[in-house]
Amino acid sequence: MERVSGTLGPRRRIATTLKRLREESDQNLAGVARELLISTSKLSRLENAQGKPRPRDIRDLVRHYGIEGTQDAARLTRWVASAQTPGWWTDFDDDVLDPLDAHLAYEADAAVARVYTLPFLPALLQTDAYAEAVYRDMEQRSPEQIRQLMAIRKTRQKALVNRKELDPLRLVAVTHESTLRQMVGSPEILREQLDTLLERLAPANGKPPGNISLYVLPFSARPVRTMTCMYAYFEYQDPEDVEQDVVNIETHAGFWSIEDPKQVAEYRKWHDGLVSAALDQDQSRELIRTARNGLE
Repeated sequence: MERVSGTLGPRRRIATTLKRLREESDQNLAGVARELLISTSKLSRLENAQGKPRPRDIRDLVRHYGIEGTQDAARLTRWVASAQTPGWWTDFDDDVLDPLDAHLAYEADAAVARVYTLPFLPALLQTDAYAEAVYRDMEQRSPEQIRQLMAIRKTRQKALVNRKELDPLRLVAVTHESTLRQMVGSPEILREQLDTLLERLAPANGKPPGNISLYVLPFSARPVRTMTCMYAYFEYQDPEDVEQDVVNIETHAGFWSIEDPKQVAEYRKWHDGLVSAALDQDQSRELIRTARNGLE
């Protein structure tokens, strides 16, 4: 699979716009490709946000559709320029990034990440010792790979505090109660992790942290759809209204992305269902505290 070397937002915006322009002009892929002397597969890749779009190809398509000087042309020109900028993760080795690159690209320009996790706590809220234990004991990564993975993790977590040209990432996380009990590394590591969570989620002036919400789905809750698999629902708040949300499902075999708008909308409803079935934030903190005290 081709590595994702930059944020996917610009590519997806280009893809959506190019497909719309072709359909509005009542042309098919083969016809447009023939006129531009490019392969049908190349045009199809552009319309499916696969690979990095080239400025020359976008220029030719703008001319072909006769939209020079329009808002669509200006947007396409701006997006293709943005698509050339490499993502921060490209400095890391391929064997470390696999299969994280697309996930990082989706996360990089999302406004909100709505996640569900088990059997581990959300990655963006993990302590160093906890994350290292997961990489070492479960994934059996080498010391060098762990070093790089920890650097990636720290950069991702900074997005909750500040991001260049974007507001801090908002995290709406649901985690299963089992994550509070799963022994990661040692009792000391898990206790430190839960202590850090309690500090991070402590209300300030009677209010929880503005961009971080954590809900615990207790053992006592009835089964809820999507509670058996970790995923992230990335929500985009594009002022130009051409970006659509995406779901990235995480399994032991890698990640699986869902972009179909109807399926994505279903996941949004299911995530809201998980939040409703979970303990509220105050009750969740109490359960975290109870689990932490049980480690004494």
